[in-house]
Amino acid sequence: MGHLRTAKNLLHGYFSTLGSKAKKSEIAPPLNVSHSKWMSYLPKHFNKKGLRILELGSRNVTGTNLRERFSEATYIGFDFYGGENVDIVGDAHKLSTYFNGQEKFDLIFSSAVFEHLHMPWVAAVEIQKMLKVGGHVFIETHFSFSSHERPWHFFQFSDMGLRALFNDSLGFDLIDSGLSNPISGFFNGESDKYLRYSAVNELYCHSEIFCRKRCDVDNFEWNKVEMDSIVEGTRYPAPKI
Repeated sequence: MGHLRTAKNLLHGYFSTLGSKAKKSEIAPPLNVSHSKWMSYLPKHFNKKGLRILELGSRNVTGTNLRERFSEATYIGFDFYGGENVDIVGDAHKLSTYFNGQEKFDLIFSSAVFEHLHMPWVAAVEIQKMLKVGGHVFIETHFSFSSHERPWHFFQFSDMGLRALFNDSLGFDLIDSGLSNPISGFFNGESDKYLRYSAVNELYCHSEIFCRKRCDVDNFEWNKVEMDSIVEGTRYPAPKI
């Protein structure tokens, strides 16, 4: 019975998303750090002697170990659990406490981590503390993706959501961002009746941002950030008269 229900959902979904298959996605992927490019782009620019690299969520759980791609730089792997490719076990929300008195980093990056952080805004401030002025941060996470590793799956991020975290007031200049890998979606037969099998447009699997730290920001407080400084001077769309 379950297989028949699944087949029915897929059949209905296929026909509901036919229109979206011919529709061009409205949001472009990042120019240089899309899902298919960032693993080549970052080593090309940061695998250099004298540079310090920190990967958050470095533990090898997917078969990908990036240490060798930064063989010329000083690479440190940081994760909540110990394991292959982990140098320091710790909590990203307290990142700066693990590096007291140590040199800051030229690049801090993570992939498929931020959706599992219960307070990502705290982690963003901690990353800012640990970057050199002129250093860079790259974050890839999910905008639309299957619920996973519950209950520790807290957030999904748009590119604008990531910019809200790594914003101008926190001292970050935006270099590149966007959404990668468009998804064709639909509401299945378990949804409310009025939604069943209708298409859901503008879904993307991956969300990426790449920023440069412009300056140090001491005693940063989220409740003092001006709204217009969050996403390039934009605001929520005004009502249409």
